[in-house]
Amino acid sequence: MRKLALVSVVVAVSAACSGTPTSPEYVVPLSSTAVKTSDPLSSTHLKGEHEVPPRETDAQGQAILKVSADGRSVSYKLIASNIDNVIQAHIHIGPAGQNGGIAVFLFGLVPNGGGRHDGVLAEGTFTAANFIGPLANQPMSALLAAMDAGNAYVNVHTNDGVAPTNTGPGDFPGGEIRGQIVKK
Repeated sequence: MRKLALVSVVVAVSAACSGTPTSPEYVVPLSSTAVKTSDPLSSTHLKGEHEVPPRETDAQGQAILKVSADGRSVSYKLIASNIDNVIQAHIHIGPAGQNGGIAVFLFGLVPNGGGRHDGVLAEGTFTAANFIGPLANQPMSALLAAMDAGNAYVNVHTNDGVAPTNTGPGDFPGGEIRGQIVKK
């Protein structure tokens, strides 16, 4: 029996001060297909086949990102469960159904074959100074614009360190779970 993966990323944007209109909210399920929900904190059930290319996996997770009131940094917590050999996780720039360049690291790079993981994978804060690839030397507003346009996603990569790659869960260096950032 194939299990469903429960994976979501929630991005909440705070207003700079009271009386200011609420900033946009984002819902980010870890899949290759944009999924909107009426409640930005609700969970979305996903299958590994939403990765690009599709993956059969029971992995699940959640990442919570919050843009600072001044819009210059993002704090995050990345939680992953039922996943093996996580080597890295990022925000990428690219539309749903297509792979894109890494814009900022959320976790790793760590050695292959790390084994089972269940729980908090990483937490921290990043700024535009941490951007690489398509966002290198650009301001935070560039990432926020990509998210607003639906052109950013979160991806968690795995590798067991044994050739060949892509043999099954825990061995998908191109990504095992993914979620397109969707403006609510």
